[in-house]
Parts: sequence; C-alpha cells; structure tokens
Amino acid sequence: MKSKKLIIIILLAIVFVCVFLGKDALLKMLYPKTYQELVSRYGEKYQVEENLIFAVIKAESNFKKEAISNRDAIGLMQLMEETAKDVAKKNQIAIHEEDLKNELCDVSKNIEIGTCYLSILMQKYQNKEVALAAYNAGTGTVDGWIEKGIIRKDGTDIEKIPYKETNHYVRKIVRDYKIYESLYEYKGKM
Repeated sequence: MKSKKLIIIILLAIVFVCVFLGKDALLKMLYPKTYQELVSRYGEKYQVEENLIFAVIKAESNFKKEAISNRDAIGLMQLMEETAKDVAKKNQIAIHEEDLKNELCDVSKNIEIGTCYLSILMQKYQNKEVALAAYNAGTGTVDGWIEKGIIRKDGTDIEKIPYKETNHYVRKIVRDYKIYESLYEYKGKM
C-alpha cells in the first residue's frame, strides 16, 4: 500500500513540474550539469565538448562520485585503475598511486583523467562514436574490430558493434549527448 502511495506522489510531482515549470525543467533535473566548473575547465583544457563529458558522466555513474562498478571502474567517469595510471603518467597529471581508489573518487581528479582519456580517444579515432566504443570496450578491442572490418574507423556502421553492452552504451551516450545539446547552449569544441 505504501508503494502505491509513493508512486502516486512521484507521478503527481512529475505532473506538477511539467505543468508549472515546463518539460525542460523536468529534463534538466534528469540531465543535470553537476560539476559544471570542473567539466568546463577540463573540457577546455583537453578540447572535449562539455555536453559529451556530461553525457559520459550520466551514463557511467549518474553523477555518483564514489561509484564503483562490478568491474572495479571507479568514480564519476568510471575509470579503470590501470587506464587512469597510464593516462595520468603520459599526461603529467599528478596522482598518488598508493591510494588510487580514493584518488579516483575525487571529483576533480576523476573528471580530469576521464576527460583527458576521452580526448586521447577522440584524437585517435577522429569519430565520437568509435571513441565512445573504445572508452567502453578498450582500444585493443576496437582496433581489432576495425582491422577485421567489423566496424569502420569513420563510424558509419557503428550499429555493427558486436558487444551488446558497448553497442547499447554508445547509443545511450549519443542520445544523452543530443539531449544535453538540446537543453543547454552548445559550448566548446567537439
């Protein structure tokens, strides 16, 4: 009985927000720009469009800074420890390897390393969808798909990604990116 009342209250709240504040207000609650200052700073530093960073954070952790996946990916942008160490070392980002889990739960550090990594992938693949596939499945996997002709490097057949999880992941981030673009003013480079 309590769950029915809770559902009715939630539905009434949604109707209230939509009627009195508008659909965009509800969407902005679902697609926030939490950590705006950090996303702006690192988006500009690494030349990654802010709305793409927000879409990755939303898909990866839904803005939960201490999120840890069942595969031990950590923080807002769900970084694997080895990837984070490699990106930090190659890009002179100071990290304390002896306390890496806590370090990657630090919002600023996580957004910086995650954005830097996204930038590296965007430069390597020159295609947003292929870069996102590599962010999820790894560069070795994506390079193998390209070499075997499973997907094209230009991303024109990205729907052929063979891993169901990665295929869904790329589609979700592209969708969320478009929602962020439509809700908020476009800012920065892609």
